[in-house]
Amino acid sequence: MKCPFCSHLESKVIDSRVGAANDVIRRRRECEKCERRYTTYERVEEVLPLVVKKDGRREIFDRQKVLLGLRKACNKRAVPLERLEAVVDTIERELIESAEKEVDAKVVGEKVMTELRKVDEIAYVRFASVYRSFRDIEEFAAELENIARARKTDPS
Repeated sequence: MKCPFCSHLESKVIDSRVGAANDVIRRRRECEKCERRYTTYERVEEVLPLVVKKDGRREIFDRQKVLLGLRKACNKRAVPLERLEAVVDTIERELIESAEKEVDAKVVGEKVMTELRKVDEIAYVRFASVYRSFRDIEEFAAELENIARARKTDPS
């Protein structure tokens, strides 16, 4: 670690503590040359894949964008924000664990729909109607029939 005072590269750790959220380690260091002390923070860098859009553009995965879509789908539904954040956490964790450098937007959308269906069926239908861009009422009705059929086989 480079000393911020004299730029010497050697230091020793005097004290280490875990941060309040358990996501960072705070270290007190002392430069071995000038003997001045300074603090560093160490955290894990999580690498999320780029999302490949329909038109070929690539964007960094944006959890706020996903959360906004979920909030719109759940508008006027009794779904707490914490539950929606948990859905985004699940999707984000799956993307990190996949270790892919790029993922199609379609894959992200399908993951969102899978998780949203577990949370609220009405919100799922709202999201699916926008995401899948149903061409006519028959496609929409077919999706509703799929939901009804799934509910009959798995009433939980």
